[in-house]
Amino acid sequence: MTTKPPHGTSPVHGTWEPQPAARWEDAFLSGNGHHGALVFGDPNDERVVVTHHTLVRPNGSDRRPPRLAAELPALQDRLLAGDLSAAESFTDGRPMQWAQAFHPAFRIRLRRERGDGRRYRRSVDFPTGVVRSECGGWSSRVFVSRADDVIVQQVTAPGGSLDIALDHNLPGVPSGLRVGRGSVLTADGALLSLRARYPESDRTFTGDDRAFTGATLVTAIGGTTVLGQNGAQVEGARSVTLLTRVRRHTGELDLSEVGGDLRDLPTDYDELLARHTALHRPAYERVVLDLAAGAAERALPGSELLKRPRDPALLERLFAAGRYHLLSASGLFPPRLTGLWTGDWDTAWAGAFTNDANLNLQTSSAAAAGLPEVTGAHAALIERQLPDWRENARAVYGTRGVVAPAHTDGESGHAYHYSREYPLHLWTAGADWLLKPLVDHDETYGIRTPGTAAALAEVARFYEDFLTRTDGNGHLVVVPSYSPENRPANASWGAINAAMDLSAARHALRTAADYHPGPDADRWRALADRLPPHRINADGALAEWAWPGLEDSYDHRHLSHLYGVWPLDEITPYDTPALATAARRALELRGAENDSAHGHLHHALIAARLRDTDRLTHALGQVLDGDFFHDSLMSAHYPNRHVYNADAAHTLPAVLIEMLIQSTPERLVLLPAVPASLPTGRITGVRTRFGAEVELTWAPGLLKAVLKPDRTVRIDLRTSSGDAEPIELVAGEDRVLSLGRGAW
Repeated sequence: MTTKPPHGTSPVHGTWEPQPAARWEDAFLSGNGHHGALVFGDPNDERVVVTHHTLVRPNGSDRRPPRLAAELPALQDRLLAGDLSAAESFTDGRPMQWAQAFHPAFRIRLRRERGDGRRYRRSVDFPTGVVRSECGGWSSRVFVSRADDVIVQQVTAPGGSLDIALDHNLPGVPSGLRVGRGSVLTADGALLSLRARYPESDRTFTGDDRAFTGATLVTAIGGTTVLGQNGAQVEGARSVTLLTRVRRHTGELDLSEVGGDLRDLPTDYDELLARHTALHRPAYERVVLDLAAGAAERALPGSELLKRPRDPALLERLFAAGRYHLLSASGLFPPRLTGLWTGDWDTAWAGAFTNDANLNLQTSSAAAAGLPEVTGAHAALIERQLPDWRENARAVYGTRGVVAPAHTDGESGHAYHYSREYPLHLWTAGADWLLKPLVDHDETYGIRTPGTAAALAEVARFYEDFLTRTDGNGHLVVVPSYSPENRPANASWGAINAAMDLSAARHALRTAADYHPGPDADRWRALADRLPPHRINADGALAEWAWPGLEDSYDHRHLSHLYGVWPLDEITPYDTPALATAARRALELRGAENDSAHGHLHHALIAARLRDTDRLTHALGQVLDGDFFHDSLMSAHYPNRHVYNADAAHTLPAVLIEMLIQSTPERLVLLPAVPASLPTGRITGVRTRFGAEVELTWAPGLLKAVLKPDRTVRIDLRTSSGDAEPIELVAGEDRVLSLGRGAW
């Protein structure tokens, strides 16, 4: 029997469409973690929307955390005495304030005389990040350079006349936006600029007049270039290359900071592409999924493939697209709610980083899927905001250490987004939740990153100061406590002993102790041991609040109470079977509320850890059947492509990896929850938390794994066949595991 799944062609590493994008949501995407580009691909009126991670619109909000520490003891007294609505008044009276909204910069617009409309095709190549459009003899290629931080576009055979302009007039643009344009001729073409200042009403409290500048360097081969009223006109050129950058500014704008830098770059397209792909291609190609899909299905355009939600070719392409988009959105920051892209100034939920679920879900594949670039962006965001996290701890709780906010625009890490219905300033689990991906990274590569170690110590110090109250059994009490973004059925939002808070405190204290051996470690482990156990409710489910008398609210999109199952290893079918059974019951009872994509895929991740194939299959099917994906293969927040949102696109690769391969520093689990619809396949390059790369092949009656360890370690191997099998791995020596019928 062959050990390679049968298929006619290799998996497709890109997608294509037979017509230009009619909506910005369907535009193909390129990005380098700083700049983003949304490419429509219209040969007669091409539009490339330019974005940048730093572009957030000032909204005049008071971004200081509420100074409530003096009132905390009284609140704790009231909650412990049974006043379970006490936290509703634990505010400084301000209304809900949103983070500053992410917005696009402008679009590059290229118009020409109508040409040959035959043989049209637009495509995006994931290994290079190049978006290509072709029609007749005309072609356009766009990528965003990871090496030179510039958007590169080359148009060939543009025809007799090509008009080029920078256009700020995008959907939702504020009427008071002040825009100035500039254009100068250069030796080979023209330099176009667009300078924007936010409306007067959007000034911050300090009076800072925020603004951004964009510049496009136009270089023509052949023909002539002249300046027009709004840009440049190129006549008779064989090809035109455009280099574009955007910068967020404070105070006076200096075009030389943007446009001058462009003049220092080479203008040869192939040279710029080679420099970029040297960085982008290796990252993208580290992990490949092959589900033995048919050649005919793999050849379909994405829009047609999306009509076949049960076809393995769709999962192959969504997996590849998800890794591509996640990599492309990560650099200066990790992905926002919309990744790195938007074509509208009215971005849902401000296009912020939503920390209490979405950010970690989007980046959940980073360690296993071989994308340390994503973890690096995540770590950089945390490092920049740690001073604000410290201020949150002091202001709200009067403690040392750090408390993370539930929302951030990338500029401020202060906890200021909260209200009576969403008391997000009471969420103390956030720092551990956000640091968990960094811990996974360290385990994967066998290191102890100094920044992660330092941040974990600060989280532990917070818990030392915060965990001062006890119950009648001598257990520490987390009070106030909040389970995002839910409330008990018989109490208000701020309560006691949310399951997520208990899991986070235990994990943070013990992990900080592992990173810092010595007296601090002994003290932190002792504190973790005094936390109460999880509670199993009358329905046999792991309760969302461990405090007696608090009743569960099951119909909710968040699954914060199962943090101990995923991403932690606190609750597993192997080590804590009784709690795993209760967690599985909690998952069965959980509703989907408003059918948000992140809720369904969070459900699938937890089901995979619990080896619940049926629930994983159902949750994944809700997304595949729900019309969540645009033609761009970027996703939506709700079914029927409602509200552009990266949660599904970026989280789906993690779900597919978790159903095939799971790992801890001591364990490897193979095929824990594979849907029956995927009987054959192969995945290569998956990284494990014990430091080995795994290549896995499966088919009916066959399971083969090749482990390539970079350190010597002893692990337990788990398949569905039964007990754990101990495996010894030696650094640098491949280990081949061939398991026959019955192994899964």
